[in-house]
Amino acid sequence: MSFFRNHNNSKINHVNRSIALITNYAPQDVISEEFRTLRTNILYSNADKQIKTLVFTSAGPGEGKSTVSSNVAVTFADQGLKTLLVDADMRKPVIDATFAIENINGLSDFLSQRISDLNMAIRQTSINNLYVLPTGHIPPNPAELLSSKRMAALIAMLEDSFDLVIFDLPPLINVTDAQILASQTDATVLVVPYGIAEKAMVNEAKTLLNKVHANLIGAVMNRVPKSERHQYYGKYYGKY
Repeated sequence: MSFFRNHNNSKINHVNRSIALITNYAPQDVISEEFRTLRTNILYSNADKQIKTLVFTSAGPGEGKSTVSSNVAVTFADQGLKTLLVDADMRKPVIDATFAIENINGLSDFLSQRISDLNMAIRQTSINNLYVLPTGHIPPNPAELLSSKRMAALIAMLEDSFDLVIFDLPPLINVTDAQILASQTDATVLVVPYGIAEKAMVNEAKTLLNKVHANLIGAVMNRVPKSERHQYYGKYYGKY
C-alpha cells in the first residue's frame, strides 16, 4: 500500500517561517547544526535496536516540543531517511500550520474510520523524504483513539513504509495521550525549556513515562540563551 499522495498529487510548496522551522529555511545557521547534532545523538542512543518510532513530548504546554520535533524531522529527512512526522496532539495541533497544509483528513479521521485510505491524509512536503500526517478533525476522545487496536495496527503499517516515524504528542501532565503512545513506540525524548520548566513537573513527567515502561532515551533543553549554549540545541541529556 502506498501512503505518499496528497489531494492534488503535488508537494506542499511552502512552510511557515513563523513557526521557526529553521532547519529548512536556514540550514547553515548554528541552531540548525545543533539540531543535526541532536539527530546524531538520537541515532546512537539505542545501540541494540534501530529506532523506527520516536516520540517527542514535554511536561507542560507551550514548551516547544512541536518546534523541536518538526526541526528534528527535517534533519532526518535531509540525511536521506524517509521520514513521517505525525501530529498526534489531537487537542492542540500545530504541525499543519508549521508546514502550511490543510488539516482536513488526518490521524483522527483514520482512527475513527471516517476515512479508510491513508492516501487521503499523509502529505508529501517540499522537503525531500519528509511527509506529514496531520491530526485531522479534533475528536472528543483522543486517548481512546490512541489506545485502540487500530492505532497499534497503524504504527506497524507506518514502520513498514517509512525509515522513521516521529510523533508529536501533547504534554504529559493532565492527559494520558503521551503515556499511551510512548508505551507503544521505540523511544521517547522529553523537551525541557530553559528557564520555564519546573523541576517538580519534569520529575513527574519522567515518573509518568517510567510507569508505562517508555524507553526514555533522554531530554533536550531548548530555548537556551546564546550566551549559555555549549554544543547543540540547548543540551541533550542521555539516558537517565
